[in-house]
Amino acid sequence: MNKVKHKILRSYITSSGKIPFLEWLNNLKDPHTRLRIRRRLDRLELGNLGDCKSVGEGVLELRFSFGPGYRIYFAELDNIIAILLCGGNKSSQKKDIKIAKLYWQDLKERSNE
Repeated sequence: MNKVKHKILRSYITSSGKIPFLEWLNNLKDPHTRLRIRRRLDRLELGNLGDCKSVGEGVLELRFSFGPGYRIYFAELDNIIAILLCGGNKSSQKKDIKIAKLYWQDLKERSNE
């Protein structure tokens, strides 16, 4: 029997101190939407990835089946810590994936300094 591995969630912080994921989440107009996304993050913390796929270079995409197809991009450290990189929706998916990969690369480079 496989034991569920809980995750520790952290948000990526840019070198200038911005937190892109929280900025995106806080800019969502509908409080019910924000609540649904936060509940999904609660499940992620419990190790339940749900509808999730790799988009390459170590970045994963959590997909939501409501609204405009919300997405959250994150990366994992040691299969324990999930770094929330940014969020978006289906219409901005390609751009968001590129940005998430840049954020992940930046974090790895700054961690090695």
